[in-house]
Amino acid sequence: MTITPATAHSYGPHPSQVGDLFVPEGRGPFPVVVLIHGGFWRTPFDRELMEPLAEDLAERGFAAWNVDYRRVGDGGGGEAWRVTLDDVAASLDQLGALSAEFPLDTGRTALVGHSAGGHLALWLSSEFQVAAAVSQAGVANLYDAAAERLGVGSPREGLGVLDVPATVEFLGGTPEEVPDRYAAASPSALLPLETPLLLVHGDEDDRVPLSQSRNFAEAAREAGDEVETAEFAAMGHFEVLDPKHESWGRTVAFLERVLAVE
Repeated sequence: MTITPATAHSYGPHPSQVGDLFVPEGRGPFPVVVLIHGGFWRTPFDRELMEPLAEDLAERGFAAWNVDYRRVGDGGGGEAWRVTLDDVAASLDQLGALSAEFPLDTGRTALVGHSAGGHLALWLSSEFQVAAAVSQAGVANLYDAAAERLGVGSPREGLGVLDVPATVEFLGGTPEEVPDRYAAASPSALLPLETPLLLVHGDEDDRVPLSQSRNFAEAAREAGDEVETAEFAAMGHFEVLDPKHESWGRTVAFLERVLAVE
């Protein structure tokens, strides 16, 4: 299947409030997969990370909405942490307007997020009625992420505030300092999500430990959610972004099933 060239669409006035829409050629309407990139909610990373997955989805007959959002240092994070959540929500709302121009079946919409994008996909599934959500090596429990100091800024990578965990930087404090923010933003505090879930993770992930997915899956099942897990041996943090990796094949099979794609 061929695809039309991806087109950028703004969903707000800020430069980061933008997404690229990939649509297969044909009459449609096509099920939609919203892609949300990671990067510990920080500005050096953008939607380019998810572009190979977007292209692969479009080749398989899905429309892909690959979105950016305001991050730490870009209008989000700290006192403005809520704008990141508001942005991904607004990007999902934008599908209604896009469906007037493109053959999108917004009634069959799934979310796929990597790392911090996995957090955002899970959070969105608590706010919107979607067909499913996939967390790829996602940060599912912000309390544990803060306690385990995930994503401490590194001078080697030039990222973040040194010695401040990513979650603490994003929310502007620890769970003890800003408990209401953690309660509002952590998927682990919002269960049940009442959305079919797939959690994909590698056992050699040195950025977001496998325990984030394992523990969240257990808690979500206890809360009554329908949860599938896919753990991959000898897989790190970024292999899930390779459309040729077996982990992506597992995600595609899940999406085809929940979105009824033949």
